[in-house]
Amino acid sequence: MLVDAHCHLDYPEFDGERAQLIKACHEQGIDRIVIPGVRSATWQRVAETASGDSSLFYCLGIHPWYVNEHSEEDLERLEQQLASRSRQCVALGECGLDRLHGDLAGQMPWFEAQVDMAQSLSTPLVVHSVRTNDEVGAVLRKKRFDGSVLIHGFSGSPEQAKSLVDSGCFLGVGGVITYARARKTRRALAEIPLEHLVLETDAPDMPPEGLAKGENSPLKILAVFRALCDMRPEPEARIAEQLRANVDRLYGW
Repeated sequence: MLVDAHCHLDYPEFDGERAQLIKACHEQGIDRIVIPGVRSATWQRVAETASGDSSLFYCLGIHPWYVNEHSEEDLERLEQQLASRSRQCVALGECGLDRLHGDLAGQMPWFEAQVDMAQSLSTPLVVHSVRTNDEVGAVLRKKRFDGSVLIHGFSGSPEQAKSLVDSGCFLGVGGVITYARARKTRRALAEIPLEHLVLETDAPDMPPEGLAKGENSPLKILAVFRALCDMRPEPEARIAEQLRANVDRLYGW
């Protein structure tokens, strides 16, 4: 049984087909999906999307792209919601840093505040990191964060992967590994211990090779899984078993 550890199932792209898609996932052996929250304006939508279905879980956070639309009151609201969270709310996220979108100096206080919040609430952390793996690792070490961390959609070098894993992070394995040109990331995820890898789609974004932007779905976790198996020395059954153990450990299942 596979888990999509990071899928934006609440996005309008899935309107009208969500129930059918979840049914198809179950039929294909994908029995859990985690929906990340990215901004306060959509936290309720994320929670409502997950409600009433025991196979759906969610996170709440402030994504680096949207920090400028938030205030200190939103951080307080986030803390209150996480402190009284239901069993379906499994992490704080997604938060993080993005060198290609906005200003790192402006993003950093928001990321650090959410790391502190997750530490205080003993909540797993889902981190968006685009060309900022070194900075993210430095913050986690500076804060001495000792909870579970998912570096969502990992893309980086073997050296960065090792540094993050040495800090206790899980690395999100997504559609990027299906592209032959992603040699650096493919090598990193082929070499890192299997115990630190977690599957995700980031659907409808981050499509595997052959899909147009915006056409990704949680069903494509199967393509990501097959690509990972092609890269790894372990037998397929062993990979599947360990990936499930990893995501269970990440989200405290």
